[in-house]
Amino acid sequence: MPVGTQGTIKGVLPDHVAATGSQIILGNTYHLLLRPGEQIVKELGDLHAFMSWPGPILTDSGGFQVFSLADIRTISDVGVSFKSHIDGAIIELTPQRSIQVQNDLGADIIMAFDECPPGTAERAYQIQAVERTLRWAELCKTAHQRPNDQALFAIVQGGTDLELRGKCAAGLIAMDFPGYAVGGLAVGEGFEAMKLVLTGVTPMLPEQKPRYLMGVGFPRDIVAGVASGIDMFDCVMPTRNGRNAYAFTAAGPIRLRNSRFARDRGPVEEGCDCYACRNFSRGAIRHFFFAGEMLGPVLLSVHNIRFYQRLMADIRKAIGEGRFAQFRAQDPRCQLGPAGDGENPEQLKEMD
Repeated sequence: MPVGTQGTIKGVLPDHVAATGSQIILGNTYHLLLRPGEQIVKELGDLHAFMSWPGPILTDSGGFQVFSLADIRTISDVGVSFKSHIDGAIIELTPQRSIQVQNDLGADIIMAFDECPPGTAERAYQIQAVERTLRWAELCKTAHQRPNDQALFAIVQGGTDLELRGKCAAGLIAMDFPGYAVGGLAVGEGFEAMKLVLTGVTPMLPEQKPRYLMGVGFPRDIVAGVASGIDMFDCVMPTRNGRNAYAFTAAGPIRLRNSRFARDRGPVEEGCDCYACRNFSRGAIRHFFFAGEMLGPVLLSVHNIRFYQRLMADIRKAIGEGRFAQFRAQDPRCQLGPAGDGENPEQLKEMD
């Protein structure tokens, strides 16, 4: 699912997003609450009309952004008080308020408000976050006013502690949500630790309901998630990296700012059917970046989204044909992780 945090997938027209094969996109409660406000979005016809996206939309509850972006004043069992990063205003976000905002935004899938501690948090904090996440999930379910047209998913927390993850999953399953997400990963715990959590936790979640891994990630992360039983993924990585001249290809990531691409007449990736690869050369796209032209980031965003959607389509096909294990072992895309040759653009603090 491509991420459109503030009501738009940056620089990419909805028609171009749809052409990549994307079926569902994201918005975010935290950012839309701060600007323009959920009431304005509601008055303008809900988030579908606001984003000009006729397909399904998922909104994150704002919990991750509160704990990663905001200047938090207080955290209690009631909710979180924080300072807006836009104008410094003090905002109160509770489970009930998060659900009310999401009800007004009108997305098809909404998320329960949870506490998302850092990956390095002490176990005592992780225990507290799990207990609070369970209490808040119950409050969210009670506050939900549109259960017939908005599916409310709960979020499993617990860091890398499988005992805590299991406790959180069991408590949420007992509340009988329409879907379940695994949150609090890709926050510094490392690939191997993430795999351990996924293989330990995902099978606990009901197989007949959607299972969603939030905010992950590199192709190898997604493939590992699929192998454990995850159904849904989102990440800012395709678009954020695209805006920084970083393109995903089956042969590995390329940085189009490198001088070796200046006279390169080939497409970003041979065999890719995206709009960028069908119409522009690497050399041209590199020039757009150096000239400060908006088209460069737009084209690489389109290419990267399509790269991920082609990977997901091929995964679904392999599963349907009973050859996923072979696909995972043989397709080079399934091994793609961090490039390891300097700063990765996905680490930048820019918002999607």
